[in-house]
Amino acid sequence: MNHLALIAKTQSLIAAGDIVGAESALVELADTEGDSALMVVLAQLPPKDILAVIREYDNSKESIINLMVTPQQFARAVVIEKQYRDLTRTHLRGMLNSVIFREDSDPVEFLNAIGDLEGGSEALADYFSEKWSRIEAFARCGTFDTVEDDGEMLSETALLASAHAKPRVEQDEVADQDWMELAWLLRYECPDLFIEMLIVLRAKARAHDLGLDENEAMEEDDGKVETGDTDRGKATPVARESDEESAI
Repeated sequence: MNHLALIAKTQSLIAAGDIVGAESALVELADTEGDSALMVVLAQLPPKDILAVIREYDNSKESIINLMVTPQQFARAVVIEKQYRDLTRTHLRGMLNSVIFREDSDPVEFLNAIGDLEGGSEALADYFSEKWSRIEAFARCGTFDTVEDDGEMLSETALLASAHAKPRVEQDEVADQDWMELAWLLRYECPDLFIEMLIVLRAKARAHDLGLDENEAMEEDDGKVETGDTDRGKATPVARESDEESAI
């Protein structure tokens, strides 16, 4: 099939809500013309359409789309996932785990690609939204055990000072291909991004506690949520809305 025709077909299926059909069309292309043809098509699909497919990850089967998407393509999809307004973050966590920890991939390359985009730290904070206290314990004590944590949050200056501390827990001890391993990689392989993510996560937690919109919490905070020089995307903690339309 002509690649432009396939792209149009895929987009039509996604617009109609037939995500399974769209994925099947892409898989058929890979089966008939090879992985290189699929990569050419993926490179031409808008991030919102790639997102529509990969966020529906089913861990009972292997998805060739998740296996082939590049770090840059994936990062652009991740930062607009919030448009689905999935409060459970189930899809976000599923697609991050399935792609970042896919076989023979470099998780750090994917994390760097996400961190380099405006909204990347916010997406990662959303990923850890249900684990805030344990991430704080990890930042302070180097373990995920909140029993060891006295509850006092480290300042941004203290976080920067401890950014290159020797790990108390080795990666193989938390190699679950889930949030613990992802947090470990962020802290010890991408420390600036870890700090940036944690600061955003704190603001989100504060907004939840105060019953505020996250944007309001950012505006009313006393300065502790400023990312400063650790903000690799040169963005404020809350990203601007993407120009991409939602695939919903």
